Amino acid sequence: MRINLPAAETLTPTLQAIDGRLSADAVVIAKAMDMLGDFAVNLTIAAIIFVVTLVAAKWASSATRKILSRTRSVQRDPTVLGFLVQIVRVIVILIGMIAVLQRLGVQTTSIIAVLGGASLAVGLALQGTLSNVAAGVMLLILRPYRVGDVIDLNGVVGSVQKLTLFTTEMSNGNNNKIIVPNSKVLADVIINLSGQRTRRVEVKFTVGYGEDLNRVRQVLEDCAKAHFRVLKDPEVWTGVTALLDSSVQVTLHCWVRSEDHFQTTADLTQSGKEALDKAEIEIPFPHQVSLNYGQVGVLRTDSETAAPQKD
Repeated sequence: MRINLPAAETLTPTLQAIDGRLSADAVVIAKAMDMLGDFAVNLTIAAIIFVVTLVAAKWASSATRKILSRTRSVQRDPTVLGFLVQIVRVIVILIGMIAVLQRLGVQTTSIIAVLGGASLAVGLALQGTLSNVAAGVMLLILRPYRVGDVIDLNGVVGSVQKLTLFTTEMSNGNNNKIIVPNSKVLADVIINLSGQRTRRVEVKFTVGYGEDLNRVRQVLEDCAKAHFRVLKDPEVWTGVTALLDSSVQVTLHCWVRSEDHFQTTADLTQSGKEALDKAEIEIPFPHQVSLNYGQVGVLRTDSETAAPQKD
């Protein structure tokens, strides 16, 4: 048996190269498996941290609510309570998210660098949201209204239920939930209908031109003074406020507590009308007369009276 030495010498380096490659591939695979295992462990720990963060945020907000509820300033003004509780919840969630990202290998310095570089784009994209947050802080500082106050925002009337970082939640008389962005609230005129302890009731009546206006004023004044919700100070006021086309307008002013304003206005409107009827004082209202076309006394235009032209 003969052995070809040149062929054997050529085959040996080839086998060694294959063996080296297989060894290198085995090392790469081993490292990949280690990295995959580490990533799986880190991902599991990150998920646990995320769940713990949500639980901690809920617990922290609940604890903050209980602690702040015992302070006198918050008891008098519940507007601050919901706002601060939400801030605590957001802070805890942000801390937890940073911990999750660090566990996944994302460095905090990298996050800050990325946020710093993209701050302009993020600011432009979220300018509406950020303006709502800034407006919410200003509303909390300026206190134009509090939880429970009845306010008028550009014609939308409702009772304030909650002030959050982004919105103001209200409920109207029909128990409809109204959500207004804080930036819009701060930009519009805010009318706090319950911001004062007392409010003035204004009811307008119209009577005929032939009536005794002093007698009309006295009837309305006596009607208001007889109402148990009307305050004695300031005194009831009545006066002629307008001369209309077919009637004279007489206005009644009286003062009540803010919470009695709506019901007292309705009561005085009804009782004032009944008192005027009882005193046989005329309350004029529009009359419509139906006339047939061509009836005597009805004027026609030239086009209507013109004879038809022949072709």
